[in-house]
Amino acid sequence: MPVQQISPTDLNVKLQSDTPPFLLDVREPYEFAYARIAGSVLIPLHQIPERLDELDAEQDIVVICHHGIRSQQAASFLEHHSFRKLLNLQGGIDAWSCECDASVPRY
Repeated sequence: MPVQQISPTDLNVKLQSDTPPFLLDVREPYEFAYARIAGSVLIPLHQIPERLDELDAEQDIVVICHHGIRSQQAASFLEHHSFRKLLNLQGGIDAWSCECDASVPRY
């Protein structure tokens, strides 16, 4: 079953709640340095397998990349490793910048 998608506007609402999700950014360090959602944690896609122990399978996790492709790959990988509370940010950081926070640079 494909990992569920979350729109930037729905994520924005969740981030205002009492129990915001964990934001997992799977882009490269130079991308993360340039543009990111406040509070997100960087674990580049290729490092996910060796850094699984840094993630909590019981926590709601929103996976983020530039346009939503790498994050979908990461979320699918995590799902195969017993993570169930996963959402992929639809359109990635680019959509976030367009729909929720124009202060986040587009690239």
